[in-house]
Amino acid sequence: MDVRYSPDQKGFKQFSTDELRQSFLIDGLFQKNKIPMVYSDVDRSITGSVVPSGKSLKLEASKKEMSADYFLERREIGIINIGDPGSISIDGKSYKMSSRDGLYIGKGAKKIEFKSNNAKKPAKYYFVSYPAHKEYPTAHIKITDATPRPLGTLEQANKRTIYQYIHPGTIPTCQLVMGLTELEPGSVWNTMPAHTHQRRSEVYLYFDMKPDSLVFHLLGAPEETRHIVMRNEQAVLSTSWSMHSGCGTQCYTFIWAMGGENQVFDDMDAISMDKLK
Repeated sequence: MDVRYSPDQKGFKQFSTDELRQSFLIDGLFQKNKIPMVYSDVDRSITGSVVPSGKSLKLEASKKEMSADYFLERREIGIINIGDPGSISIDGKSYKMSSRDGLYIGKGAKKIEFKSNNAKKPAKYYFVSYPAHKEYPTAHIKITDATPRPLGTLEQANKRTIYQYIHPGTIPTCQLVMGLTELEPGSVWNTMPAHTHQRRSEVYLYFDMKPDSLVFHLLGAPEETRHIVMRNEQAVLSTSWSMHSGCGTQCYTFIWAMGGENQVFDDMDAISMDKLK
């Protein structure tokens, strides 16, 4: 497990391109028959992926970083499949996972196994986990069950639909909030106008991108922004004080996940367009 320590705002200003990428970019996800994970000291999030091919894979705790007997001993987790069909078994109960299906698993679940229906066309499970203080029941969420929120316009190149999978209006959780945003053809901007949310950290996963396309992910203080060049199936960490927005060379999809002090989706500090530098 890779452990990341977030810089303060003063140190952030001095970072080179490589230092920015080393601190915030999550690369190397979706490796067959491996479970790469990144542990962030910001709100104790764990971000990772599972791609089972020809065998099932078990999600297990890292003793060194987690000091737990099993992964969800003190945590909850949200999972979205961005690959082909598969299934997830939780303490012996199996859930079929089609593409874009989501799954919430609460604190206390001990045995979690991931499978693909076809080894040559495996499922690609993306997950984000945050600490939990209470048990909540497992919930299987199809994209058709998620709460849609259309936003933006083609004129502003930001027409998109936010699908709230794991959200107080959909299912109860301790602190995890998670969903998926699809941009329409011709739209390339996400989260613009931008915002921060002091009470939560966030993780973005960009996907559905063509090999020659990029997203320029903006981060940092609004008056002194930086960017990280993102490619398909890469994730990026966002601290509470940093803005987070992106502009692509083509349309794309991204998964967002948050955790922290509250779960109020609209609890955010808007940034006026004339304040950005």
